[in-house]
Amino acid sequence: MEILRKPILTEKASVLTEKSNRFTFRVEHKANKLQIKAAIEKMYGVNILAINTMIVTGKVKSRNTKGGLVTGRSPKYKKAIVTLKAGETIDYYANI
Repeated sequence: MEILRKPILTEKASVLTEKSNRFTFRVEHKANKLQIKAAIEKMYGVNILAINTMIVTGKVKSRNTKGGLVTGRSPKYKKAIVTLKAGETIDYYANI
């Protein structure tokens, strides 16, 4: 099971990184905090102070087609916000 899916690179996540040294990842839905911590420490070689996880519900999407209005929902996912020790950072592009 691959625990880390991908980093979340949005404006809100960038502000968290700049102001409070917190990094955001999209993770496996069934992973717990201990598994997430171990995976990030192994991949990036950093020390983690805290991890906050949340389930992000999918948005309702709709579009007009020839057959009428089609509605659906984007899938839900689990997000982890990781707080690192002062002075440490994660380079997302180093492990590609």
